[in-house]
Amino acid sequence: MIQIKDLKQISEFKWEIPKDFNKDMQVPVHLYASRKILETISKDRSLEQAMNVATLPGLVGQVVIMPDMHQGYGFPIGGVAATKFPTGVISPGGIGYDINCGVRLLTSNIPVESVVPDLKDLGYALQSNCPSGVGVNGKIRLDYKDLDGVLRNGSGWAKKNGYASRDDVICTENGGELYGADPEMLSDRAKKRGLPQLGSLGAGNHFLEIDVVDEIFDPVAAEIMGLERGNLALQIHCGSRGLGHQVCSDYVRSLQSAVHRFGIKLPDRELVCAPLDSKEGAAYLAAMRAAANYAFANRQVLTHFARLAFEKVLAGKVDNWDLNLVYDIAHNIGKVEKHIVDGAEMEVCVHRKGATRAFGKNHPDLPKRYKEIGQPVLIPGSMGTSSWVLTGTEENMLNTFGSSSHGAGRVMSRSKAKKSIRGDALQRDLEKQGIIVQSRSMRGLAEEAPQAYKDVDEVIRTIDGANIGNKVARLRPLLVIKG
Repeated sequence: MIQIKDLKQISEFKWEIPKDFNKDMQVPVHLYASRKILETISKDRSLEQAMNVATLPGLVGQVVIMPDMHQGYGFPIGGVAATKFPTGVISPGGIGYDINCGVRLLTSNIPVESVVPDLKDLGYALQSNCPSGVGVNGKIRLDYKDLDGVLRNGSGWAKKNGYASRDDVICTENGGELYGADPEMLSDRAKKRGLPQLGSLGAGNHFLEIDVVDEIFDPVAAEIMGLERGNLALQIHCGSRGLGHQVCSDYVRSLQSAVHRFGIKLPDRELVCAPLDSKEGAAYLAAMRAAANYAFANRQVLTHFARLAFEKVLAGKVDNWDLNLVYDIAHNIGKVEKHIVDGAEMEVCVHRKGATRAFGKNHPDLPKRYKEIGQPVLIPGSMGTSSWVLTGTEENMLNTFGSSSHGAGRVMSRSKAKKSIRGDALQRDLEKQGIIVQSRSMRGLAEEAPQAYKDVDEVIRTIDGANIGNKVARLRPLLVIKG
């Protein structure tokens, strides 16, 4: 069992598990954490899981662990690993069950003072327009032909059908569409689960949140993003719903045979994988891309209905109720990208699980408006705490495959949170702090209590101190709708 004393400290915020710590490790593990955060992550199996990941065939560079790290399925959440394309492996556990769970931020020109009397009504309208909960269906009814269009084209399907603007598509990671998606690689069960759920929030840690821009740290970047202190913003956090979960479940099972066929030795069967150039690996990659496109479309459809809710409640009360997309990024995904590894450009498959892309200035994949500042990086806090907007850095491209944290990261399991926290008491406490919380489940609310998560400000201190991202703005929650 690895302990903190076994880690090699590189800097105040960077630690290493050397490659020779375990004879089976192919690459070292680089961990970004303050000492305070390190104490919390040493209490679960996440360090051991990171070492297990480092044994996978075809890895390059280093396995990277972010400060929101905690134990997950196979891979630790907050983990980043890159395998050589196309000869390395792809692992569903390195992407997660909620494929392309992600977050988008929308900003407005609405001063917070102008909506205080209407805030609860706005929350009810959002809750009505954006259904949430386990198994809950969305407002759109798809047939199988429509679903195939969503799976192939993601946000492109949403734009074609009137749910997205051109700017929405531009300001979504990869334009909201991963090429190479193949609906034929999904099971009938996955498709049946996806048919009724487009435009729904789901449950767990998914949310809609109305925030106020509380503080600006980089005025130039904030102006480019449309963030103005004192104005409202909206965050939407969700993924590919039951469809994505089924895709992961299906391939975790089917790839077991590939592990045996290719003679891959795994320290943990949850790391099941297959070579990217194998039939099994290519099938999962195509299915995962399709599920990712579903998630992009899902967040875009939710955006459409959120805009309708703002219009319904605020028309005639404010001059401009428009919501403009700052950016949409995935944090459970596998992407084929080009990165510099050992001084040479290499095509790799980057697994990001509970980690988000954070590309630096002038990267060719960024929208034109963000090339001079770097990619917007969105790090939501836990319910009741601040969220942060940052930009990716050029230096970070070499250290983490251009990645960052995706949130605060749990320190308490959901079951423990439900046993130790009462949802109704939590709701009252948050309202005393001026935060309105709307949830259909008090048990679900307890699962997501702020005390179940790390201190997001300490996570941001680590990211800023390690030059993973530059702080742009802090958002303060006003109203939270939990799945």
